[in-house]
Amino acid sequence: MAGIPERMTAGTTLAISLALTAYPATEWSATLILRGVQSIDLTSEPDGRLHAFQADADTTSEWKAGDYWYSLRVTDGTEVHEVDTGTLKVLPDLATADADFDGRTHAEKTLEAIEAVIEGRASKDQDSYRINNRELRRTPISQLLKLRDVYRNEVRRIRAARKGRNTLGRPVLARFGHGA
Repeated sequence: MAGIPERMTAGTTLAISLALTAYPATEWSATLILRGVQSIDLTSEPDGRLHAFQADADTTSEWKAGDYWYSLRVTDGTEVHEVDTGTLKVLPDLATADADFDGRTHAEKTLEAIEAVIEGRASKDQDSYRINNRELRRTPISQLLKLRDVYRNEVRRIRAARKGRNTLGRPVLARFGHGA
């Protein structure tokens, strides 16, 4: 069953048509229940045998950005079945965001912070010091460099996923068949 997206943007139209062959829209009605930052319930309209969910841009502009858990349920008036569950991330509507909006992910923000610490530490030659029985220890540069590599890879993976690219690493090519 294709259908419920992993993410959508508030302030845009949401249109989902689901073919639930065991629960045709001619006999069953479907409800998409979203819970997270707020509670949202969408009821499908029959479109032949398909269940069509629709929320226009004005409606979704009221949706708060964040992570939602969903339950897709069908009923024939007597029975109720849960046919799918998952998560949906609602992204903020940039058309209504403040000028200082920062849409970077946690990984992008953390990578920038680690790089700023590394840059600021480049001229400092001590990892710890003590003043009046108080001691300050800095994270060793070697650990910062390892953390930077971890977050660089995470940021690369996120950016590749946004563009629909392979996020699993380098492709491995293989040929199957009879030997010559």
